[in-house]
Amino acid sequence: MDMKDVLDGVWSDVSAHLGEGKVADYIPALAKVDPSKFGMAVMTVDGELFTMGDAEEPFSIQSVSKVFTLTLALGRVGEAIWKRVGREPSGTPFNSIVQLEHEHGIPRNPFINAGAIVVADTLLSGHEPRETLGEILSFMRHIAGDDSLTIDREVARSEQQTGFRNAALANYMFSFSNIHNPVEKTLGVYFHQCALALNCVQLATAGLFLANRGRLVSGHTVVSSERARRINALMLTCGHYDASGDFAFRVGLPGKSGVGGGILAIAPGKAAMAVWSPGLNANGNSATGTRALESFARRTGWSIFG
Repeated sequence: MDMKDVLDGVWSDVSAHLGEGKVADYIPALAKVDPSKFGMAVMTVDGELFTMGDAEEPFSIQSVSKVFTLTLALGRVGEAIWKRVGREPSGTPFNSIVQLEHEHGIPRNPFINAGAIVVADTLLSGHEPRETLGEILSFMRHIAGDDSLTIDREVARSEQQTGFRNAALANYMFSFSNIHNPVEKTLGVYFHQCALALNCVQLATAGLFLANRGRLVSGHTVVSSERARRINALMLTCGHYDASGDFAFRVGLPGKSGVGGGILAIAPGKAAMAVWSPGLNANGNSATGTRALESFARRTGWSIFG
């Protein structure tokens, strides 16, 4: 398979759709992003890199960060994390508070906002926010193989100033004793992790361990192959909020989206793919990015369903 031909085909499929969707203007710093931007990177388990478009322009990865903080939390507390957060698809928007009342403050999964706030709280325990963010940033730099990765302070500040729904979720879970640290500290970690700025090349490289049985290209083990498989399972079933089933139907690969317009997708045993296009569909997922991954999966024949 000629990956350059595949990407050329993807470009022909999506080029007429650039700028579709609506940027996440409820976060003021993201409202300024050009919706016509588009980039894609494919990093194979053999270490080959293929790119197109704006693949080297950094963007706010937002909820894609939840894959990596979950990985860290599993390393910290192991299976105990599942006492505080579930593993089921939510079927509701990413910032919904409705299920928390019925389920006594236990978020449905770690990829909706409430679940990721619990994960951030787990990482914070025993540390100060600055230390926790340092650990997250060090981990991201390690797996991306790039010490230049940063947190976009403007985006983090923008989220802190407007994140009232997330504050409500955190306080509500605190009332059920499922947030163990001061709410403002836990939210500080959460807002800053979402403000991580990566480009498609860095994001595909960072996600490669999930395609490579838990290992980096260098051979260094990040997680066990079993844990990588389980994180992929959660990405498939929960990674696109209340459109996770539709993404599995259309693309057939584990994926995690973010409202910055990024999507990380995993083809186990083959490659990690990162795509970025800021315009979002009604579910808060990249409209053109989803279209690109659907085209890519069709052209490569890559699917976990055979």
